[in-house]
Amino acid sequence: MQTLKNISRRQWNFLGFLICFAFVGYALYTQHYGGLDPCNLCIFQRVCFIVLGLVFLAAALHNPKGGGRFAYSLLGLGAGATGAGIAGRHVWIQSHPPEGLVSCGGDLGYLMDTYTFNKVFALVLEGSGDCSTIDWQFLGFTMPQWTLFWFVVMTVGVVVVNWKK
Repeated sequence: MQTLKNISRRQWNFLGFLICFAFVGYALYTQHYGGLDPCNLCIFQRVCFIVLGLVFLAAALHNPKGGGRFAYSLLGLGAGATGAGIAGRHVWIQSHPPEGLVSCGGDLGYLMDTYTFNKVFALVLEGSGDCSTIDWQFLGFTMPQWTLFWFVVMTVGVVVVNWKK
C-alpha cells in the first residue's frame, strides 16, 4: 500500500483533476436533476473549477520538471484564486439582504450578447437578488461557502504539489 509520501506528482495532479471535475459534475447534477438553477456567480465558479481542473490535468499529462512545475503552480494559483475571489463575493452577497442588491440585468447569455466581457464581469460581480438566494446547504454551509473552502484547498494543493521538487 502506498503512503501519501510515495504518491507521485503526476498522481497528485490527476487526483486534483478528478476532484475539480467531480465538483463540476455535482453542480450539473444539482442543476439538471435537483432543480437548482445556477446564478451567474455560480456559472463563473464552475468555469474556474474547469480551468483549475484543466491545469491539474495538463500538469499530470506533462509531468513537468524544472521551470514547468512553477508554471503550473502559477496557472493553478491564478485559476484557484479567481475562483476563491468569486466564491468569496458570493458568500458576502448571501450574507446581505437581497433588497440592497442591484439586479445584474438578466441571465448570462443575455448579458454576453448585450455587453462587452468586462462589463458582463463587472455586472455579475455586483450580484443580484438571485445570487443571495440560499437553495442548498450541507452541514449548515451553503454551496458558495463549500466552493470557497474547496477553492482554497485545491489552490494550495496545486501550488504545493507542483512547486516542490
